[in-house]
Amino acid sequence: MSLKVAIASFAHTHAASYASLLARTPDVQVLTADPDGASAPDAGPRGADFAAAFGVDHVDSYDELFAWGPDAVVVTSENALHRPLVERAAAAGAHVLCEKPLATEVADGEAMLAACEAAGVILMIAYPVRFAPSYGRLRASVEAGRLGEVFAVLGTNNGKIPYAQRQWFTDAKLAGGGALVDHTVHCADLIDGLTGGSEAVRVHAAANRVLHQDKDVEVETGGLVTITYANGLLATIDCSWSVPDNGPTWGGVTLQVTGTNGSVEIAPFLPHVGGTDASGEVYLPVAGDLDAAMLGEFLAAVRTSGPAVPGQPPSVVPQPDGDVGLRTLRIVDAARRSAHSGQPVDL
Repeated sequence: MSLKVAIASFAHTHAASYASLLARTPDVQVLTADPDGASAPDAGPRGADFAAAFGVDHVDSYDELFAWGPDAVVVTSENALHRPLVERAAAAGAHVLCEKPLATEVADGEAMLAACEAAGVILMIAYPVRFAPSYGRLRASVEAGRLGEVFAVLGTNNGKIPYAQRQWFTDAKLAGGGALVDHTVHCADLIDGLTGGSEAVRVHAAANRVLHQDKDVEVETGGLVTITYANGLLATIDCSWSVPDNGPTWGGVTLQVTGTNGSVEIAPFLPHVGGTDASGEVYLPVAGDLDAAMLGEFLAAVRTSGPAVPGQPPSVVPQPDGDVGLRTLRIVDAARRSAHSGQPVDL
């Protein structure tokens, strides 16, 4: 059965990977729309030119995109615009893969989950690092008890400031914040998977704009977040845009997990082959493409679940789902409030 998959917006940098992968996926038709692309102040390509680079069809408006009748929608808009697109997809009975973070405000995230639940559609969150083989082995070791009782996690998600290609990442209204919002969620998702969804009960964060002062951005460029979970786990996440502009885009994620029987550290983007070619930076994963694994999981769930039935849950709920997205969004929201007040925030 051929699936009709829509990509709503090219605002997020990950849209390029998704468009490229979907264009090469058998039995998948792809249609894209990026209505705001032409007016975006970005160095990177947007709109019809961007779609043409990947050989996918493009329409000018979201009305045309949804009139096409997609089976699934990949939402890669600015963070603050996720909610209307997800709600529109749900109303159309289309299953949803939504770029992280789920939203910029908890209330929006809750409304998105409610809309998808009422419509009976899948809501999966784009956390591709969860699909790294090294993370899978780590999670299996934790679940098998090899590390004993896990009591501490140290995570890092460092990267370049996504300023030139997509300036909205440094717009507080559209992004919801800076590095604290952009990078905390990936490690929070990995911890969520390790703990089986244990709730965060306290968040203490600090953030500043010491990095990239020359760019005069209005959001935080560096941060440190400490999270206490209901099961007693203590986690610390370095979520900074601390890689220089001429540094590598990928590879800044690490996770160190410590238990009563030992400690394990993973670097999910390693090993890889890196370099440059005529088009710019090259990143070639050795252990498999994480975006491809995530999209494969989503498409398989869409095929198995079939058309949505309002009021009935889909037969397959791929992980990480909307509940994970909401838990990680609550952590980000608490981190923002803590960084602003200088005090820990209880959840």
